[in-house]
Amino acid sequence: MSPRVFRAPGRVNLIGEHTDYNGGFVMPAAIGFYTSVAVRPIEERKLVLSSAQFPDRFEVSLDEAAPRKSWCDYPLGVAWALEKSGYRLRGGELTFASDVPIGAGLSSSAALEVSTALALATLAGHDIPTRRLAEICQQAESEFVGMKCGIMDQFISIHGRENHAILLDCRNLDYRPVPIPDRLRLVISNSKVKHELTGSAYNHRRRDCETAAEFFGKTLLRDVTPAQFSSRENELTPQVRMRARHVIGEIARTGIAASALQTGDYRKFGELMYASHESLRVDYEVSCEELDKLVDAAQKVEGVYGSRMTGAGFGGCTISLMEETAVPAFLDSVPAAYESAFGRRPGLYVCRPVDGAHEVIS
Repeated sequence: MSPRVFRAPGRVNLIGEHTDYNGGFVMPAAIGFYTSVAVRPIEERKLVLSSAQFPDRFEVSLDEAAPRKSWCDYPLGVAWALEKSGYRLRGGELTFASDVPIGAGLSSSAALEVSTALALATLAGHDIPTRRLAEICQQAESEFVGMKCGIMDQFISIHGRENHAILLDCRNLDYRPVPIPDRLRLVISNSKVKHELTGSAYNHRRRDCETAAEFFGKTLLRDVTPAQFSSRENELTPQVRMRARHVIGEIARTGIAASALQTGDYRKFGELMYASHESLRVDYEVSCEELDKLVDAAQKVEGVYGSRMTGAGFGGCTISLMEETAVPAFLDSVPAAYESAFGRRPGLYVCRPVDGAHEVIS
């Protein structure tokens, strides 16, 4: 029997960073980098996992799945979460391949999870609603892998729409597409500074947000208004105050940015991108000198509307919105400025938004 092949895209977030796990708004777009998985059924109730990117091969019983502290934890976590949610699985051999840059903040983990979820659910004959599938993948990463991520990455990998970003309300998962016209381009600049977030500063910042929400008598910072925050911010510790100021401001910026993009006010959208980066740099402290240099270099290119770090931070990528006509100058000047500062060139990816996860029909 020929294997069935499923693939799921990575993503870039245009604005709305570290707001997802605070119940706020985000504006991601799925991009044309994919994790694909070829799946074949096997008789035993186990998973056989291999990848073109890693040398390890794993055979794990579906009845005894436990973290291995390796790349296989992501697909194993999905299997564990599916079964925990009542979807009994059958055994399968899964072979992965991916061109989503790892460690760049473009959500290689969510692409791996979502492609796995589609493959395992289809193999077992389950038709799972897409929102529920995103929640299951998030649960796998949060509870099995130990990375307490928000819902955005898995959601956009499933719900991406060609030529659109989506404005996602991370509290109730309502969303609407926001058009990105053909004449605009998304250019991702990879600093090639890798980050490892599990058990790291990401979770520390999440705890700071929870502390701030509790101080205001709320479950989520989403429910703290800018006026409420400003009236009592001096009662918070300096670190918690900074984290909350970013999140509350970023939620407001994202809503305004969606309206600007919808109405074609790309200059306004770009101003909000720069403001987002500054807040992430100063208040959330998740930027680095490499990301700051990429944003500064992008800002000097005519036809670039805005630029900011994207993803969890501590390295990774920036995202820049620009006219298509600005791309050649960007590809010439930004790498030169970066190489002059750091002695190496960034990775550059010119993108358009794509559709979400699907089966590949040959």
